[in-house]
Amino acid sequence: MPTPTVGKKIPAFSVTTTAAAKLTNKDLAGAPYVLYFYPKDDTPGCTIEGKDFRDQHAKFKRRKIRILGVSRDTLTSHSKFQTKYELPFELVSDPDEALCRLFDVMKDKNMYGKKVRGIERSTFLVDAAGVLRHEWRKVKVEGHVAEVLAATAEI
Repeated sequence: MPTPTVGKKIPAFSVTTTAAAKLTNKDLAGAPYVLYFYPKDDTPGCTIEGKDFRDQHAKFKRRKIRILGVSRDTLTSHSKFQTKYELPFELVSDPDEALCRLFDVMKDKNMYGKKVRGIERSTFLVDAAGVLRHEWRKVKVEGHVAEVLAATAEI
């Protein structure tokens, strides 16, 4: 399956969220959304990023933009993370890495001298028609959410 490309429709996908529901790209049609991929619940960078999206959530909501955080963690882990930091948006559990592979965010990393495969922090902005409008790869957390919010003014 081809990786989503800016300016093209997102291929079909189906995921499970902390709202205890299956969610497909068809369910998301009609409103823009942000998919942000992060390595692991309750780790320093991922917590900062989640809290940044939380703190800007009202601004995204005013623009009718849904936020979905994605990692390989379980729904149980996601629920604890969501509750602990009062994250007002859904988290997607992708333990089989299907969505991660679709968006090509699984990368080889170096962790303490060991090679591991993990999620490369990445964010995707999709418009109401299901077209990928913007992508950020190799995200640095600081200032990222403000950059994503600014890009939503264009859709």
